[in-house]
Amino acid sequence: MQQAKISLTDEQAEFVSQYARLGYRDKSSLVREALDRMRKALIKDRLRESAGLYAEVYAGDEDLRRLTGQALEGWPE
Repeated sequence: MQQAKISLTDEQAEFVSQYARLGYRDKSSLVREALDRMRKALIKDRLRESAGLYAEVYAGDEDLRRLTGQALEGWPE
């Protein structure tokens, strides 16, 4: 596993120092979990934004809506 030197505010350092009370075996595991959660949240936000943009394009394109409707004809209900 790679190591990294980071700087924290006093408030952040105090939070990390409470790792055991929060159920983590060490400070590193708490930080790794926080980074994993943040990464997943950012990915989810990007997907939502992308979906919104696609929905906007779809809503404004009558030909695309018609084509989609034709493609769906005959699909099982």
